[in-house]
Formats: sequence, structure tokens, C-alpha cells
Amino acid sequence: MEMWFSEYHTKDVKHSMRVQRHLYAQKSDYQQIDIFETPEFGRVLTLDGNVMLTERDEFIYDEMITHVPMAVHTGIQDVLVIGAGDGGVVRELTRYDRVRCIDLVEMDPLVVEACRRFLPGNACRMDDRRVHIYFENALRFIRRRESKYDLIIVDSTDPFGPSEGLFTREFYGSCYAALREDGIMVNQQGSPFYADDAEAMKRSHKRIVNTFPISKVYQAHIPTYAAGYWLFGFASKKYHPTQNLDVKAWDALNLRTRYYTPRLHVGAFALPAFLEEMLKEVETDASGS
Repeated sequence: MEMWFSEYHTKDVKHSMRVQRHLYAQKSDYQQIDIFETPEFGRVLTLDGNVMLTERDEFIYDEMITHVPMAVHTGIQDVLVIGAGDGGVVRELTRYDRVRCIDLVEMDPLVVEACRRFLPGNACRMDDRRVHIYFENALRFIRRRESKYDLIIVDSTDPFGPSEGLFTREFYGSCYAALREDGIMVNQQGSPFYADDAEAMKRSHKRIVNTFPISKVYQAHIPTYAAGYWLFGFASKKYHPTQNLDVKAWDALNLRTRYYTPRLHVGAFALPAFLEEMLKEVETDASGS
């Protein structure tokens, strides 16, 4: 008998993967955590039935949420990562010698425990001496920080349930206050393709536009996420994501990547017409509010 995992992207659309083994299943205080072994995507982490990562395509997400801001602001040393308990973002950040401190705030300790055990390719740098893990509420944590970070990466789940508070104007304001005068915040913005996802993305973008002087959106193609099309937000007090891209400095690092390149960096901010129109509507509305 075959076993399949299916994730509903809408009530009328689902994405399915054949499962070889169900490696891990645990109900934490916050969510249902499962890890599956699949023939096509390798090991797959799901939370409450939603795919968070697969071994096959996680590099796309983790490289794009990390290397885009790192290639723009060459002075980043102190980083706050919210969510990302699987360790993929931490893994990419520790590749930079200039990074001196990574504070990881993860709500659910069982996510970290499960990923250390079953997803070592992601969790391999969680014990780096520069990494400090805090198992607590990110909203409370960030309110106690002011002008402390050069970069904040918000790698949260979708804006429902436990992560809903990480998409509010209050939260983005706290991120602004926790950043230094030239700081950058990068966050996952979801998919603009399906209607409910698009509305959530627009709400989040409007709140960020109302908080940061520079707010742009960029894209990546991730096969196992909704519609295979994903967005990230780039918000900054000073730096423009393409005008301030330092290609020579990034190339000099000789970092080997599988998805990110400086050329792709520029192209990721060239958005399709329907999305440009959607964002323009949001930004016009924000400027009048």
C-alpha cells in the first residue's frame, strides 16, 4: 500500500509526494511536527501539515533569504534570526567570517531537536560558537532589543496560527527599533498566486512600507511551495537592494552557492506585471493612509 503526503494550497489544489517512511511525528505545545522520507524530495519537514522544507529544494529558500541582504550590506556582523529552527539560515550565515553573533529565536524546541536528528544538512552549524539559541516568543524577545542588529531575518511560517503575530505593524516596528541606523530586515512574504495568499502578502507588505523608508519585494522559484513561486521582503533604513549591491565584494568571498548569484540577485527584483500592479496598489494605499 502506497503512502502519500498531501498539502492543500487552496481548497481546490493540493500538492502530493509519495512517502517511503514516516520518520518523525510529534505534537509539541505549538504544532504538529512531521518528517517524511520521500523518493523525489528526500526528507521533508512539515508543521501542521504544511511543507516547511525539503532536502531537494531548501537551498533555494535559505540562500535567497540570506545572501541577498549579505551582498548589499557588507558590514553586517550581528544578526537576529526569527524562526528557522531547522538551521538552514544559520548554516548560510556562518559561512561569512565577518558575522560575529547570530541570535536565533525559535518558539518550538522540538523543531530544533527533530532537525538536529533527521535533517543534519540543515542543522549542521547550530553549534557554531557564534550562534545563540533562545526558545521564546519572538515578539517579547525583540521588544527588549534596541539598535542591536545589522540584519534581522524573519523566517516564520505563514501568517496564521502561532506565527500570526510576526506579520503585524507592531512587530515590524519592533524590528525597526532593534536594527542599527543602516540595518536591513528580510522576511518571507509568501506566494502572490492564490487569492488568500496574495491578500496576506499585501497586508504584510503594506505594514512594512509604513514602517521602513525602503521596502522592496523579490522572488524565487521553489518547487514545493505554493504555486512554486515565492516572495521575500527587503526592508531597509539605508540600503537599496540593487543600487547598493556590492558584486565585487561578494565575489571576493568565493562562496559556492547552488541558486544565488549576483546576477540572479538583480533579476529577482524584476517582477512580473501582475505583481508590480498588486504592489503598486498596496504602496499607493499605504502612502495615503
